[in-house]
Amino acid sequence: MFADRFGRPGKDNDNGKGEGLIGWVRRNLLVPVPRAASLAALNEQLLEGCRRRLGDRLRGHDATIGERLVRDLAMFHDLPPAPYDACEKKPGRVSSLSLVRYRGTDDSVPTADGHRAVMICGYVDAVVISCGAEVIARHPRSYERADFVFNPRHYLARLEHKIGALDQAAPLVGWDLPAKFATLRRLLEARMAKRSKREFVQILRLLEVFRPEDVLAGVREAIVRGAIGFDAVKHLVLCRIERRPPRLDLTVYPDLPRAPVVTTSAKADLDLLSAAS
Repeated sequence: MFADRFGRPGKDNDNGKGEGLIGWVRRNLLVPVPRAASLAALNEQLLEGCRRRLGDRLRGHDATIGERLVRDLAMFHDLPPAPYDACEKKPGRVSSLSLVRYRGTDDSVPTADGHRAVMICGYVDAVVISCGAEVIARHPRSYERADFVFNPRHYLARLEHKIGALDQAAPLVGWDLPAKFATLRRLLEARMAKRSKREFVQILRLLEVFRPEDVLAGVREAIVRGAIGFDAVKHLVLCRIERRPPRLDLTVYPDLPRAPVVTTSAKADLDLLSAAS
């Protein structure tokens, strides 16, 4: 029913009807400068001025503005059930590097969606990538030329199989993780040596499933308890979410430090009592 036509910046004549109405409001409702106690009161004054105009009859018309408005509203269709999605939609395909290109910028998607056809929705401030009915990636919009926008979590599954690239992977460069994660990695390296990288990536993959604040709390508590390992961190995260006390079984987690426990005897208890008296 309507053809879109965008007005040029600084060209008032491109939207003459809008500019004409603005001029009418300025001349009739803003001259002299109105006084009001608040913006809400000023808006009410302007609205009342518009209501008074409904009784006016313009030259060349038999009916008043209010009567013509009622007639026009009766001809309108209902609004659509869903609001208009103000974005540019384009089809695309995920590359072998799990990237989707939109207007010269490559945005990452999960590696599990490689080589799939996707729909790209470009908003003013965001780029949303969907596969079927599922949104698989959402990034802030970048207007830089030939830019890359990564979500490090998209590449953790592949990194678990190429563990040697942990320190050189481009998607992880500049990932601003809390300092506790670096502390945990140093403790893992001291305890597990070569296996520490894989264990650390498994802990990072918890961010794919759980909220970042829950994973951070699990990492922090694992460091306090000396329970350095993926299984322990996952257990602590689940206990936090389910609101139950943690129960770390050392027979299930062989990498956890064992507390030295000695067998007591009645003689030892008597010696302690004698020393106390």
